[in-house]
Formats: sequence, structure tokens, C-alpha cells
Amino acid sequence: MRRLFVILTASLLCTSAAFAVDLPARKPGLWELKMNLNNPKIPPQVVQQCIDAATDKQMLSNFGGAAQRTCQRETTTRTSGEYVIDSVCTIAGGATTNTHTVISGDLSSAYTMRSNAKRQGGPEVPGRPARGETHIVVEAKWLGPCGPGQRPGDMIMGNGMKINIFDLHQRGGTRPPPPRQP
Repeated sequence: MRRLFVILTASLLCTSAAFAVDLPARKPGLWELKMNLNNPKIPPQVVQQCIDAATDKQMLSNFGGAAQRTCQRETTTRTSGEYVIDSVCTIAGGATTNTHTVISGDLSSAYTMRSNAKRQGGPEVPGRPARGETHIVVEAKWLGPCGPGQRPGDMIMGNGMKINIFDLHQRGGTRPPPPRQP
């Protein structure tokens, strides 16, 4: 279960990194993200994410901003209805990752993100080839307002487990506290 949580968190961070470029903000409320990692060992996962404008911006600037600081090159092209993001980034251990991401749809109701990354160099990752490729498809849709008892930053995993990404900081994560509410 812990391994699955790490994989899902990493996938969400990749999603956030893609959103760190100049994209419109997502509509506040409850989003459902269906993630397919195209890995036969990991079935598709569904996560619900409660956001408001402040937490969405904070999540993107902290997760996506950190990713952007490691990128030597990143280009974003907007076509009719799509954003295409290509990047070359250095990650932990000196590995280089070339990523091609296409985001289509409407960030106020539903969107699809397809991301292909190819890793080269760096230390081996257990269970992955040295020149590992990762393919992630995220289909997201806005479900409505966040539910009772939910607060911005909450992520509800497919098994019902709920965590708040801002609470991860208190458990030794690298996440700073949430933005202050006015």
C-alpha cells in the first residue's frame, strides 16, 4: 500500500509539474483524476482532489516550481484546445528526463493529460530499465463543490484513504504549510 501511495504521489507531482507552466487555473472544487500509468503491475488509479484557487496555485508553485528549477529547457505551445509541453530536466542522481506532455480539454470541467517521459543516466531505479520510459494518462473531471468535511488540499484515494498534501510537511515531507486564509 505504501508503494502505491508513493507511485500515486509521484504521478500527481508530475501532473503538477506540467501545470506549472502558464495554464489557466483549474476550477475550485472536487476533481476526480483517473490515472493510468500504463504498467501492468499497477492498475489504473482514481483519486479525488479538493482544491480552491489558493491551494491549487500553492500546490503548483511548490511542486511544479521545484520541477521547473531542475529543467534546462522547457517549451510550451498552445494550439487550438491543447497545450504541448516539452522539457529536459535533471532529476535525482544526475538522471536526465525528456518529457512530452499534451493537455487537452477545459480546466473548468474536464481535461486529459498524456505525458511520456524517457529517463537516461543516473542510478538504476529498482524494477525499471536504465533507459526507462514512463507513460501516464490522467483523465480529470470536475465533480462539483468539495464534500462535507473536505478541505482544500485533501486527496481521497480509491480505497477511501484521505490525506491532505499540506499535512505531509508535518510527517517529514518537503511541503511547506498551506497558504494563510484571509
